[in-house]
Amino acid sequence: MTEIASTCPPWLDRFRAEAPRLPVPPMFEPAPGARAAAVLILFGEGPDGPDVLLTERAATLSKHAGQPAFPGGRIDPGDDGPVAAALREAWEEAGVEPSGVDVLCTLPELYLSHSRHRVTPVAGWWREPSEVAPGHPGEVALVARVPIADLADPANRLTVRHPSGIKMGPAFRAGGMLVWGFTAAVLTQVLVAGGWDRPWDASRVEDLPPDVLSLASRG
Repeated sequence: MTEIASTCPPWLDRFRAEAPRLPVPPMFEPAPGARAAAVLILFGEGPDGPDVLLTERAATLSKHAGQPAFPGGRIDPGDDGPVAAALREAWEEAGVEPSGVDVLCTLPELYLSHSRHRVTPVAGWWREPSEVAPGHPGEVALVARVPIADLADPANRLTVRHPSGIKMGPAFRAGGMLVWGFTAAVLTQVLVAGGWDRPWDASRVEDLPPDVLSLASRG
């Protein structure tokens, strides 16, 4: 899939210009020997305005169980790089038809130390939205189009911490999910890059719920 910038709506212009040069936080600096992966940050125009597609991993998985995520996964040998992998995974996980997606840009590579993956976020414009639903019930529990306005709403933003007291970063309550971890960190940068960020109270800190901690402890 090639980049087709002309079809992109004006509200994505700033994001498309800023996203490729976003700074990489020190904790996400790529490391040698990590496995290559890609995720799709898919923007659309939904019934409630501009939105982004998120999934929730199935609670039965041994890794990343119950966690919110962008569609994505490991880059397979048959994939033609991160763009092809991100589009393939979005089709397999959520039913996103690749022909309806125009690729805007790729973001700087990020390293996930927990799973030893180096992840390339691929941003796309959902020119022709398709019906979405969990493609693999054993892997994906939920697919949601989450309005950007809901993500930017200060009432939906918080900082989460481990019950031990260690802060684990920003989080969002949106789309019926508690979005935290890697996905929340990327969404925070997405809001800034797009000019959608609004001041919010970072001192609002909540412990991760016990059920979330239990699922996360699997790996």
